[in-house]
Amino acid sequence: MSEIFELTEKLKTEGEKFVGIFSALTDDQWQAEVYTEGTTWTIRNVLSHFVTSERGLVKLFEQIHQGGSGAANDFSIDRYNESQQAKTKDLSVTELLEKYKSTRAETVAWVLGLKETDLEIIGRHPFLEITTLREMIKMLYLHNQIHYRDLKKALK
Repeated sequence: MSEIFELTEKLKTEGEKFVGIFSALTDDQWQAEVYTEGTTWTIRNVLSHFVTSERGLVKLFEQIHQGGSGAANDFSIDRYNESQQAKTKDLSVTELLEKYKSTRAETVAWVLGLKETDLEIIGRHPFLEITTLREMIKMLYLHNQIHYRDLKKALK
């Protein structure tokens, strides 16, 4: 089995898992606070973050794939995340969930379009620093797992 296929299967499976989790939440649960340091993030904010961070990262991955260097040295993850939250604030939960589904489907399609050798291309990730596209792609689902752990605590 190819590594590209393995990565896309992991992304698909993880994406479906989160669609199920988010779809089962009550109106009250969407407002549960997950993070309270700095700007408070609810579960809705976490879903928004999944959408906006993945969209931005896949654009960055494509830039690296095309020969670019990746994220700027002075890139601020916190500043970026805050600006992206503002872009989705008017979306309903249903609209946001649909955006998550379409974003993940676009990511899977993008990864499927890569060649195995493309996974070795190196660039600068905003969190991982200098690494391969392989590790950047893996971080897409690992990133969501980290937030899911915190989300589960907020729901207890």
